[in-house]
Amino acid sequence: MVHAVGVPNAGLCLAVTALNKVLGAAGVVLLVAGALLGFHSVSAGGANCGSAFRPAGGITPMACDNALSGASTLTTIVIVAGVLCLIAAVAVKVLHDRGQEKAVA
Repeated sequence: MVHAVGVPNAGLCLAVTALNKVLGAAGVVLLVAGALLGFHSVSAGGANCGSAFRPAGGITPMACDNALSGASTLTTIVIVAGVLCLIAAVAVKVLHDRGQEKAVA
């Protein structure tokens, strides 16, 4: 582990910073991907079912129920994963900052 002169645990600080960037970037990418999946149009049995966020207007065939349900589930999973990544990034940052405050004091 490389330590900078006069900086305690410099390697740990770099690792935490890198982890925060990775978690934050992954969270943003997953949120954007979830939003795009939510607007992606699905079809079943040759009928356009619309998307998870905007189902087709009027009466849709029953075949669309499974397609829309699957699209909604996938969209929800991807968005929740993005939110969890962002929460983890914030938690790591807060915990690291508290540890730094205790180390300095």
